[in-house]
Amino acid sequence: MKKTRKIKFPFLTAIIPFIIMIGAMIFTVVQLQADPHVPLIVGTIAASFIAWRKGIKWKEIEEAVYQGIKLALPAILIILMIGLIIGSWIGGGVVATMVYYGLQILSPSYFLVSIALICGVITLAIGSSWSTMGTLGVAGMGIGMSMGIPAPLIAGAIISGAYFGDKLSPLSDTTNLAAGIAGTELFDHIKHMLITTVPGYVIALIVFFFLGRSYGQGDVNSQNISEMLAILNQEFVVTPWLLVVPAAVILLVAKKVPALPALTVGVLLGFLAHVFVQGGSMSGAVNTLFGGYSLSSGNELVDDLFTRGGIESMMYTVSLVLVAMAFGGVVEQTGMLKSIVDQILKFAKTPRSLVTTTVGSSFFTNVAAAEQYMSVILPGRMYANAYREQNLDARNLSRAVEDGGTITSVFVPWNTCAVFILATLNVNPLEYAPYAIFNYTVPLLAIIFAQLGIGIVSSSKSTQSSGNHLRKTQSETVKEG
Repeated sequence: MKKTRKIKFPFLTAIIPFIIMIGAMIFTVVQLQADPHVPLIVGTIAASFIAWRKGIKWKEIEEAVYQGIKLALPAILIILMIGLIIGSWIGGGVVATMVYYGLQILSPSYFLVSIALICGVITLAIGSSWSTMGTLGVAGMGIGMSMGIPAPLIAGAIISGAYFGDKLSPLSDTTNLAAGIAGTELFDHIKHMLITTVPGYVIALIVFFFLGRSYGQGDVNSQNISEMLAILNQEFVVTPWLLVVPAAVILLVAKKVPALPALTVGVLLGFLAHVFVQGGSMSGAVNTLFGGYSLSSGNELVDDLFTRGGIESMMYTVSLVLVAMAFGGVVEQTGMLKSIVDQILKFAKTPRSLVTTTVGSSFFTNVAAAEQYMSVILPGRMYANAYREQNLDARNLSRAVEDGGTITSVFVPWNTCAVFILATLNVNPLEYAPYAIFNYTVPLLAIIFAQLGIGIVSSSKSTQSSGNHLRKTQSETVKEG
């Protein structure tokens, strides 16, 4: 695949596709209450037309689209695998078992803070926020909603915990990516992340603690829980042995088995549980993998929670990822995004403004390129020289792109992370956004700390030399690849 030729776009020209896309998005999603696919296609057409008018050949624009989609392929595979695992775990009674015992162990008053802590610890161990949300998150939604807690609030607690663990896990792909792009050691990067990540998580837990207190009283919750327990016992075979299935997946990922093989084992175990534990037919279990599980118990809440999963349920998400990355590919590969970032960089004359600008640019990249990996890669590459020129340690850059990029990806409705959460937890980003407390507290703290000069580390000669050597090695590796 040929590399698309980049040219230097004037700032006002480069920003036109973004204005068109965001304007179309606001009108379509807010006014028409329609899906975001068409606005992204409109933005892609606008960006392609402008690139063509500037002399980039259509074949090169096509290559830019392919490059953007290529970046999303790993995410698409994970999305499909999560669809399989949700279907097989519901059909196999695994989710029902987790919900059943969770309802008896977790108190409504402390549920929000508990689920945020559990998701944080599990993700810290396995390094994947998506895997946590697609497994424990689904069970957590069932437990919390049966207690009478609003779905957006539960989703916010799950997301906050999952992303906290993801940021501090040495097994996380984005954490490794940020350290590698910036040219700093992985554990130096993780230690530097503690400056904003830990306070943000503590604030989130405190808020969830007080919000959860209002759901600790009332007979309605007890009635809901009792009714759900009865339905679960009636519709599924509930046994502690089924907890071996999620435990096996967590153990595999903790042992550094890649996500796809580990999740494949989870799908296989869920499939076997569907046939041999729940007594389902082989054809029914296979159909569940594709079309998801369907439950008709007569209880609307329970039916909504357990009627989901399968490859088919993820097709909306996959299609949105494809069109989003087509737009991101055109604006990034042709040089439009670089022109905008270069213009922004002119205002970053001091270390404090540079860190703040990096956080903002990473969020903007999430909006523009619709992919959290791009929010790390692009600012990480484009601002590296500026950090060296201002004698700033690479850890400042790696933390800034994480604080502004990876964590905020959940707020952009057309970003791959947000559409994954919508497909998995069944909550719209606009609904859970106010409650994803960790995810907006951390970037705010990053900006405040930057303005106060907190956590800004100057570069020593030895560190700078080591960073240069690492960047040189990475450059050679990319060339070889």
